Amino acid sequence: MGTRKKPEELRSHRWYGPQDLRSFGHRSRTLQMGHSHPDYKGKPVIAIINTWSDINNCHSHFRQRAEEVKRGVWQAGGYPLEMPAIALAEVFQKPSTMMYRNFLAMETEELLRSYPVDGCVLMGGCDKTTPGLLMGAISMNVPAIFMPAGPMLRGNWQGKTLGSGSDVWKYWDELRSGNITGRDWTQIEEGIARSAGTCMTMGTASTMTGVAEALGFSLPNSSTIPAVDSNHSRMAEFSGRRIVEMVWEDLKPRDILTEKSFDNAIRVLMALGGSTNGLIHVIAMAGRAGISIPLERFEQIGQRTPYLVNMRPSGKYLMEDFYYAGGLCGMLEGMRGLLDVDELTCTGKTLGENIAGAKIHNADVIRTPVNPMQPEGGLIVLRGNLAPDGAVIKSTAADPKLLQHAGRAMVFEDYNDMAARIDDPDLDVDADSVLVLRNAGPLGGPGMPEWGMLPIPKKLLKQGVRDMVRISDARMSGTSYGTCVLHVSPESWIGGPLALVRTGDIIELDVPARKLTLKISDEELAGRREVWKPKAKKYERGYGKIFSQHVSQADKGCDFDFLEGTAPIPEPEIH
Repeated sequence: MGTRKKPEELRSHRWYGPQDLRSFGHRSRTLQMGHSHPDYKGKPVIAIINTWSDINNCHSHFRQRAEEVKRGVWQAGGYPLEMPAIALAEVFQKPSTMMYRNFLAMETEELLRSYPVDGCVLMGGCDKTTPGLLMGAISMNVPAIFMPAGPMLRGNWQGKTLGSGSDVWKYWDELRSGNITGRDWTQIEEGIARSAGTCMTMGTASTMTGVAEALGFSLPNSSTIPAVDSNHSRMAEFSGRRIVEMVWEDLKPRDILTEKSFDNAIRVLMALGGSTNGLIHVIAMAGRAGISIPLERFEQIGQRTPYLVNMRPSGKYLMEDFYYAGGLCGMLEGMRGLLDVDELTCTGKTLGENIAGAKIHNADVIRTPVNPMQPEGGLIVLRGNLAPDGAVIKSTAADPKLLQHAGRAMVFEDYNDMAARIDDPDLDVDADSVLVLRNAGPLGGPGMPEWGMLPIPKKLLKQGVRDMVRISDARMSGTSYGTCVLHVSPESWIGGPLALVRTGDIIELDVPARKLTLKISDEELAGRREVWKPKAKKYERGYGKIFSQHVSQADKGCDFDFLEGTAPIPEPEIH
């Protein structure tokens, strides 16, 4: 990596090095914490940004992992400082963790800027923590390595393997239709989440940790190690050791982030059968590096990238199986010919060097381009008069019969309206109906909650219906499935065409043609727009007001307009 930094060139030296009054204060207060001068003098100061919290079930092992990261930092001659950041606990935080992703990004950036930090280990994994941490680190642009939380163990019920989210929706429908008992449901609840770690399906968590590794932010194969595997503890230690070397090498996020590395990330997103949320997060992360990614780029790459990993919700297996089958490195080596393998990574080596020699140990779990699950990636971008700025569908998780479909719209004004009416036996729907949920986008939700997998009306469940076309400006969990059109942009809250749909209108979905069409005339659409009235503000103060004033639409990554780009921010003065 060229010339190594000298101790006096460390960023932290500005705090600790000078023989003046301010540095006396910094040194004496460090001594106050029980550390001596040799602990930190002339050594890289490493921030360990820890998203542990008692409310974050996915990160419940992070107290121990932070100690293991520290151990690695000490071993390599660095000085570790653990710094807590907002947890973003996916199941618990309302209205949506997506509303607080940018909050975590801001907190990460400002922690790194305002303290004597030379490099950082980012501890995350639960859905929005990965992009939030990386966005902040990219903007700050000090050496950074990402330590993923790892997936939890597979679930179990009556000898059946359970997968996070995916089997929740499946068996919830079976409960509502009377096919399983309340006792069955309780046993499923007790057996589906058996350890620390993120969802063990290919949900947003494993999608984004895979993307982070493909971008070069993580150690090879780290994204697939189960959270409670001893290999995960060692990976944490190795991450701590490696970040110290990255500081001496001055290897920073924007040294490894290029258009080609983001193309690699998109290829991995497609090959994994990854979460639709990945589009939003990849666009936002690229924006922090000054790289613009239009939705069409996902489509272009997806058409040339096969879907390779046979994992729920689109396939059969779970993350443990993926790890034992060779993990992400096995998949990457198998698709080497599709990748830009000369891209630099946090190891100081190229992606190609990192994956060299990796093997696939179970060819049914990890396919190769000669025997794919599907010949194209499953994330499809749709456009039309209902989504002029784009929408997305995960075709690999949809009923193939519904990928070309037209039906009467049943419109729900918001989530509460949907919840109140969806199981009404008199609801005027049949299997061909198109369920429409609006006011669920970035501003309407607010925070674009994961409401996009609308429940099937109970009366249709009892008839055996298990999938319908569903359209919204919401997101859906990466663990979800079904023919769900998501991220409709612009959103209905600001007057996008979704706001103008009426119950009974015909909506046509044509996935092969990439079209989403409201079958009314331009004149009728314009007339409805003239009488549409904007909604009242949701927030008059606080973070909600900042969010409402500055968040972008889904096709732009839902970042804040004042956080995008690479414009320099002055280093703090040491007074």
